Amino acid sequence: MTAQPTVADIGELALLRQLQPFCSQALLGDDAAVLSPRADATVVTTDVLVDGVHFSDRTTAPEDVGWRAIAANLSDLAAMGAMPIGVTVGLSLPGTVTVEWVKRVYQGMGDCLRQYGGDIVGGDIVQSAQTMLAITAIGTVTPQRVLRRDRAQPGQVIVATGWHGASRAGLELLLRPDAAPALAARDRQSFIQAHQRPIPRLDVVQRLATWPDDDFSTVAAMDSSDGLANAVLYLCQASGVGARLQRDRLPIPPALQAWVGPKLALDWCLYGGEDFELVLCLPPERAVALLADCGKNVAIVGTVVAGREVLLVDRPDDPSGLPLTWDSCFQHF
Repeated sequence: MTAQPTVADIGELALLRQLQPFCSQALLGDDAAVLSPRADATVVTTDVLVDGVHFSDRTTAPEDVGWRAIAANLSDLAAMGAMPIGVTVGLSLPGTVTVEWVKRVYQGMGDCLRQYGGDIVGGDIVQSAQTMLAITAIGTVTPQRVLRRDRAQPGQVIVATGWHGASRAGLELLLRPDAAPALAARDRQSFIQAHQRPIPRLDVVQRLATWPDDDFSTVAAMDSSDGLANAVLYLCQASGVGARLQRDRLPIPPALQAWVGPKLALDWCLYGGEDFELVLCLPPERAVALLADCGKNVAIVGTVVAGREVLLVDRPDDPSGLPLTWDSCFQHF
């Protein structure tokens, strides 16, 4: 069997030529891309994915590496209320990486962008000892509709989109294929899909586009890429408030609880991370309207309260509960 050529075999210029079809042809050829934003505010976010930390050959095909890299950034744009217009790609590669692997990563990036918007408008490729992708995404939003973390107020409710814990379940199944022999094939595939091909919730941004500008001044938002508890803690810290999350309203996939039991399912829901959903604090009447617009898989999971405590409670009026703390949340260091 003939060995596939590596990036060292063909060199930088030939690799760039092979990657050009994945990029916006109108914006290539100069030292930088010139963009014409369609709104007054430009939103920029960057995410770095590292081989062995955020992906591996055991769990993630090259196309899925590319998809996840883009989806992570588009999720950050969605949390700001912005829609994407383009991304740049910083690629660090050992010379032993095959050209085919790189092209398949770009295929996955292109698949995600075609579905949710934006083009690859530039980037850089360098040699390194470890494979890394640094994606910078650019989006636009009118200034009055920017979503921020510091606008949560007592009396508001907390809304979470989608299931939480599904991506962590998918990772477990990829690392241990025999871990859940009784799990239905449909649920198994759903969990794996949640890990390998997360969906940035730009659909929620599009739903919010029908709201009056004034409504955005009382909405706090963040994505839950580092876990549901992490997002709620950040929102409360930024806004100087506390929260009560109601245990029986948490968005835990039913099949997950049946598989791993209530205790571990709760842990994965709160702290598993990489679900790339949105968490919003907003007035109750706006939350009801959002749920009506978005349908299933959007739920009111708690309330914003005065003070600084963030508690998991069994009833909304419960004065005590399980404190949610930073110690259990994901941290890089």
